[in-house]
Amino acid sequence: MSAVASAVDVAGAVFLVLWAVAMWLAVCLLAWANRGPVKPWLYRGSVAVIGLGVIGQVGHFQEHVAQAAYWIANPDAPAWMTPWGDGLARGMGVVDPDNPTLGMEILHLTGNYVFLAGLVGIMLITSRAVTELKARRWARMGVWMQGIHGLEHVALTVSVALGADRAIGLSTWFGAIPPGSALTTYRVWWHFVANLVGTAILTVAVFHLWRERRSVRLSYADGASDSGEQGDRAVGSPRREPTTKAGLADSDTQASTVLTEHVP
Repeated sequence: MSAVASAVDVAGAVFLVLWAVAMWLAVCLLAWANRGPVKPWLYRGSVAVIGLGVIGQVGHFQEHVAQAAYWIANPDAPAWMTPWGDGLARGMGVVDPDNPTLGMEILHLTGNYVFLAGLVGIMLITSRAVTELKARRWARMGVWMQGIHGLEHVALTVSVALGADRAIGLSTWFGAIPPGSALTTYRVWWHFVANLVGTAILTVAVFHLWRERRSVRLSYADGASDSGEQGDRAVGSPRREPTTKAGLADSDTQASTVLTEHVP
């Protein structure tokens, strides 16, 4: 990876970091707001978080697919990144120009947490459903898996930031594998498989969420309806009495009497 970052590289890196931060702020806000009465923006906000998470993971996963494909063609070559991935890594590397691999670690850490926020978004949007939905079960599985994978990326990034000569994590056998083709091979395929499984879980969760969208919408619509009724009563709106058969009969009798009195 080239050590020289352009203004475009830095701008892209800042945008991606702000993207991740904004998603997690939204996740925290949605989690807090979901504890109270339903609000109209909760559903739309959750959909936005899920959509951004899916878009982010598409970009993240294609990077690992490209790395794996490059390794197949060049198994003994150093680790490779796509031009856009390399540019983002250079932009993130400006935090410590003397540490050439830190930017790459920050890039993958950020991508993983964008992905994780999308999975949490599925957990949040299904939290009001009366029954346990398949989308929620798959999203929970994904949150656990990517949460653990995210902790590994934290370990990799922190170890490099603190000056370790090699990243420390599961994908490096905690630093036991020396730099070279063996380490490159293990890291490339470890993260490819982890993202392949995680992406498959996300795909299944989104598929079930689409199939169960009516139940999810109803769980928000019922709450919004209840809130609207409470608001009407709070401002003194007249309460509509339920209509019964006896009431209908009385109304018909009164109407007949009025018609009889006025018809000559």
